[in-house]
Amino acid sequence: MSKKIGLFYGTQTGNTESAAEIIRDEFGDDVVTIQDISQADAADFDDYQCLIIGCPTWNIGELQSDWEGFLPELDTINFSGKLVAYFGTGDQIGYADNFQDAMGILEEKISELGGKTVGYWTKDGYDFNESKAVKNGKFVGLALDEDNQSDLTDERIKAWVTQLKTEFGL
Repeated sequence: MSKKIGLFYGTQTGNTESAAEIIRDEFGDDVVTIQDISQADAADFDDYQCLIIGCPTWNIGELQSDWEGFLPELDTINFSGKLVAYFGTGDQIGYADNFQDAMGILEEKISELGGKTVGYWTKDGYDFNESKAVKNGKFVGLALDEDNQSDLTDERIKAWVTQLKTEFGL
C-alpha cells in the first residue's frame, strides 16, 4: 500500500470540487489522488492508508446526494488503521443550526467502521449555532464557507494541509 492519499469528494455546485483541487495542489507532487464519489466504488478505498473525505452539507443538514447514495457502500470498506481527514463546505449564516452536519455524519460513520480521524480544526472565526461536525470543542475536519468566508478558504486550506502532512506522517 502506498503512502499516497486518496481524496474522495461529492459536489453539487462545484465548491467542494474546487476545494479538493486546492487541497491536492497544496500537498504538491502527485501526493493526492482525487476521486468524485459518484464515480467511485468501495474497492477504490483499499489503495490508500490515508484518506481525505470531502462533502458539502446540503439542504438542512443532509449529505450531498452522491454521498447519500454511497453510504451503504461504506459498510463494505475496511477502515481499520486508516487515517481519515475530513473537509466540508457549508453556509454558517443561512444554516447556522446544522453548519457542516454532513462532515459530522460521515466522520461518525467512518469512525464506527474503524477509521482514525485526523485533521481536527478550530471553531474560532466561525459564527454558527450547532453542528454535528463538532466534537470535543473542535470541528472533526476543515470547515469551509464559500458563501460567507470565501476570502479565508486558501489560507485555511494551507494551514490545514500543513497540519495534515504532520498527522499523516508525510
